[in-house]
Amino acid sequence: MNSVYKINKGVNKSIEFKGLKAQYIWYLAGGAVVLMILFAVLFIAGVPSLICVGFIGTAGGFLVFKIYRISSKYGEHGMMKALASRKVPKCIKVCSRGIFIKM
Repeated sequence: MNSVYKINKGVNKSIEFKGLKAQYIWYLAGGAVVLMILFAVLFIAGVPSLICVGFIGTAGGFLVFKIYRISSKYGEHGMMKALASRKVPKCIKVCSRGIFIKM
């Protein structure tokens, strides 16, 4: 008897949508929600609709451009590593050797 098993080749891969990887999809979605709320606030405040659409369209285009640029620059985990590397001290000063001596 021949058994045929289906192989799932993408089990541990991160999600990707049109070139965006991992957390950048959520950043873009969050930015879109913020832009929709900003549009509603501007429209309710009485700003003309053509100005609202122009401003939100420009801001949305800038948001998409920046998110794709960050995604291609840092990759899936690179931005977290870059932010973590900023918190590492440049040098460590020790005034006594007491911590190196075993008791």
